[in-house]
Amino acid sequence: MENQILHVDMDAFFASVEQRDNPELRGKPVIVGGVSERGVVSTCSYEARKFGIHSAMPIFMAREKCPNGIFVSGRYGKYTKVSQEIFRVFNDVTSLVEPVSIDEGFLDLSQGHIKNGMEAARYIKNKVFREVGLTLSIGISYNKFLAKLASDWNKPNGIKEIKKEMVPDILFPLPISKIHGLGKVSVAKFNNMGIYYIKDLYNMPKEFYIEYLGKNGIEIFERIRGIDNRKVENIRERKSVGKEKTLKFDTKNKEELREYIKEFSYEIEDVLNRKNVLGKTVTLKFKTKDFENHTRSKTLINYIGAQEEIFKVAEELLESEALNEEVRLIGVSISSFKEPEVEQMSLL
Repeated sequence: MENQILHVDMDAFFASVEQRDNPELRGKPVIVGGVSERGVVSTCSYEARKFGIHSAMPIFMAREKCPNGIFVSGRYGKYTKVSQEIFRVFNDVTSLVEPVSIDEGFLDLSQGHIKNGMEAARYIKNKVFREVGLTLSIGISYNKFLAKLASDWNKPNGIKEIKKEMVPDILFPLPISKIHGLGKVSVAKFNNMGIYYIKDLYNMPKEFYIEYLGKNGIEIFERIRGIDNRKVENIRERKSVGKEKTLKFDTKNKEELREYIKEFSYEIEDVLNRKNVLGKTVTLKFKTKDFENHTRSKTLINYIGAQEEIFKVAEELLESEALNEEVRLIGVSISSFKEPEVEQMSLL
């Protein structure tokens, strides 16, 4: 039997936690994020998405689109605890779990006691809903690219399996923006050439991919043919843990960027706690609008893992930057891992 990989994605996670905990919010447009006018949307409920609101949108714009929306500053400590409950369910199924962020992850069923993808997906959905009170969407396939693509297929609260015999035909009608690894600049460039859908791109020769995408071109060429050799990696096999986001709107506003790194630090703490490791090198990464990458790191004397510690170092790194150019991508990571030391109790 061919190995199966699951990609699990919580449905509007932060907003769903708020609606779960406060019944008065259910069925209403809930927007979670910085409540100041310079803040940005972290996530929003599906009711809010009908108004055109999305993550990374400035709060002032969200208020204009949805004046009757309910704006919540966010309880990131609470979201971390709920995430840990959900990932414990994943670990019931398999020991090979790769957290992508606080609300999504990959599961490799080769290490699990449930080998069938559909059976594992139903077990996870039922148990999370019963014990945590939230819904999620799950994609099932034979590699990471297709599993992630499938999880987005029937959102919210959906299950979708992409089998080998379905590829490439099932991919052809999808917009090229669905291809993991193809950035918005490349998408715009291809759109200007008249390439809008995967079928359009599929028909191009391999040399075309290399010419326009460089070393990344071969990966894109293979992915839309159902080939993705990336493995599901447990945190112990990774050299760093981080989170980054390409912003919807370029900015030099440090208050806005601070909100992103604060949110990232909660997610990083969650991953470190789940795998019982600490780190001591914090790295701030940002990319300016002219696509120039910048990284700033600080290595500490002591190992850390708490959100407030990670955020403090990342914030210091951000404050030390002049930011002469607008930023289009921001990220934080931690590396140089070790497991926490456990003091052995002596028997008297």
